[in-house]
Parts: sequence; structure tokens; C-alpha cells
Amino acid sequence: MKRWIKWAVALVVVLLLVVSVMRALSARKVREQALATASAVSAATAQGSVELASTDLVRAQISEMAQGLALSGSLKAVNSAMVKARVAGELQGLTLREGDFVKAGQVIAHIDDSDYSSRVRQAREQAESAKAQVAIVQRQYDNNKALVDQGFISKTALDLSLASLNAAQATYRAAQAATQVAAKSLDDTILRAPMTGQVSQRLAQPGEHVSVDARIVEVVDLSRLEMEATLSAADSMQVRVGQRAELQIEGSRQTVNASVARINPSAQAGSRSVLVYLSIDNPGESTALPLRQGLFAQGTLGTTRASLLSIPVSAVRTDKPEPYVQVVENGQVVDRPVELGARGRVGSEDVIAVKGLADGALVIRGEIGSLREGTKVRLTQMTPALSGAAPTHPAASAPANTPAVARSTP
Repeated sequence: MKRWIKWAVALVVVLLLVVSVMRALSARKVREQALATASAVSAATAQGSVELASTDLVRAQISEMAQGLALSGSLKAVNSAMVKARVAGELQGLTLREGDFVKAGQVIAHIDDSDYSSRVRQAREQAESAKAQVAIVQRQYDNNKALVDQGFISKTALDLSLASLNAAQATYRAAQAATQVAAKSLDDTILRAPMTGQVSQRLAQPGEHVSVDARIVEVVDLSRLEMEATLSAADSMQVRVGQRAELQIEGSRQTVNASVARINPSAQAGSRSVLVYLSIDNPGESTALPLRQGLFAQGTLGTTRASLLSIPVSAVRTDKPEPYVQVVENGQVVDRPVELGARGRVGSEDVIAVKGLADGALVIRGEIGSLREGTKVRLTQMTPALSGAAPTHPAASAPANTPAVARSTP
């Protein structure tokens, strides 16, 4: 029996040794394969070849671009108002929410008026008391005047009666003014919409105790919108009231028209920038865009249109003293210096006008990274837009007078 156990133990040891040897051989084979792959990649790199897909290339093409002064800013309503509490108390009856429409003069909420009603009654009673006192003093004055005329009392007594009458009348007038003040406070407990528009903010809740000047709701009128743009001092010199602009609203490719309505006469402290206000033409009528206050807009001012050779902004490389792009010519990577011009947008891609390329040149996108000039290129998955032969020489295609900033028409 003991002999059988010894043989079993020996067999297990042999099996463990075999498994260990097999694992070592397998790991060695994997390392050899990885080394062979790395050697192949290194050899390919040394030979200077790379494989690019159609998505890695873009063809330089002429695009119609709008040229002018670039500007951006946020839209805001020309007319907006913040409804505030004029008296302190418990807020009641507020049912409006953001987006609800209101009309000018519409009651939107009220403040608990218990205290203010009592103050009005108190002021009125005090006014009635003062009025009665005036009547009593008036009769005394009239009697003393008659007695003075008959010589029964001195004129000094009449003067004292006149002074008492004047004091009583002043007290009555003060009581009347206090009544008006109390009535005004009572009327201020009712909160009304100052204009027709929509509620953009609700800043208080029913049942909340609000103080004087506490903000309740904000009402905006979206029928008139404007954009506040910040321009440098130099750019502001070119702007005039009435100049036309084309704006593109955040989240939409559709453009809207605008014009310069006002120019701030003072530069901003510190930055020395100048604020320019552009009025949006008929928001919501001339365009199907649902324009809203606070949306970001950008565009060009005083635009003219021109056809310019453009490429994506990301394709321009700046790791050399002069900007350049990498193009595919005769199956190789070639660095081409370019002169940058107008910036714009075609569809959802930012583009820039360039000089120094031929129309239709195959440009390597910037996302690929920098490739060594002279590297051989193999193209795969060619799309119809890139299937044409790549040009073999550069040519200046953009107009000579290229503005510094512009925006393209999608």
C-alpha cells in the first residue's frame, strides 16, 4: 500500500514538471511573436510608409464665405422686468411658472394684507378725529372773533385761537397724508405684471415671508431681442449704427439677420473693450428658430461674400516657424507652407481660407499627427469625394485680398 502511494506522488510531481515546461514554452512563443511584430512595425517605419483611410484626408476646396468683422455674444431681451415685493409679508397666490405668458397689469400674486388693512383703518380714524378737532377749534375761533369785534376780549385771545386753528388744520392734513401712505402700502400688496411677456424666472414660493425689494418673478418680452457683443478698441472704430450682420445661433445652422442698434460711448475699464448692441430682425417671424434670451450667437458684421479656397482649421500645423499643411502628392507626404486668411464654418466644421494650395489638394487631417516628409502613403477606403487624382504641385487659389476674420455660409 505504501509503495502505491510513493508511485502516485512521483507521478504528480512529473505532471507538475510537464505543465511548468509547457507554460514556459508558451510564454516564450508569445514574446517571440510580439518581438517579431514590433520588428515589422519598426521596419515599416524605417522604410517610411503609412496607410491612411479616406477619413484621414480632406480635399481643399473653394467655399463661399462671408467676410467681415467677427463678433459673438449672448442674446437678451430688450425689455425685461423684475417684479419685486414693495412691502414685507407672506407671499400668497403665486401660481405662475417659468414659460407662462402674462399680460401687462395682470395680477400674479399678493402679499398678506391683514396688517396693512388695519393700518388704513387706523389712519382713517385718526384723520376723522383730526377733522372733528378742526371743527371744534374753528367754532372757538369764530366765537372769539365775534367777541373781539364787540370789544369783550382782547385781540391776543383771538390770536391764540387762530394759532390753535392752524395747528388743528395741520394735524388734519398730516392725518390725511398718513391715510394715503397706508392706502398705498395696501395697494402695494398686490403684485402685477409690469408688461406683456413670459416668466423667465420664479424666485419665490407661496407661503414664503418676503422682505421689501425681494425678487419674485422676472418677465421678459421676446418680441424684441438684441445681442451684446464685446469688441476691441481697434475693431470698434469700424462699427457704425445701422450696419448689417449675419448671426448663427448656438445649436442651429440657420442664420438670422441683425443690425447695429447702439454703441456704448464708454470703453470698459481694464479691458478697454467697447460694447456693441445688435438688434435681431423680427425674432420668431422671419425665422423658424425659437430664439431665447441667453442663447449664444456668433457671426460677422458688415459682410461681403467671396469664394475662397478653404481647409479645416485643424489641418493647419504650427510646430514650425511658419504655418503649413501636410498633403499627399505622388503617394508621399509633402509639407506645404500656407498663408492663412479668413476663418469660417462649413456645416459643422470650422474652416480657414489658405493660399499656397491647389484646389482639390489632398490634405492630411491634423488628428493624424505629424508625419515625416517623404513618407510613402497607401490610401484605403477611398470615398467618391477623394477618389480623384491628387495634385502634384501647389497653386495660389485664394483671392489676393483675404480679410483677417470671416465666416462661411453653411
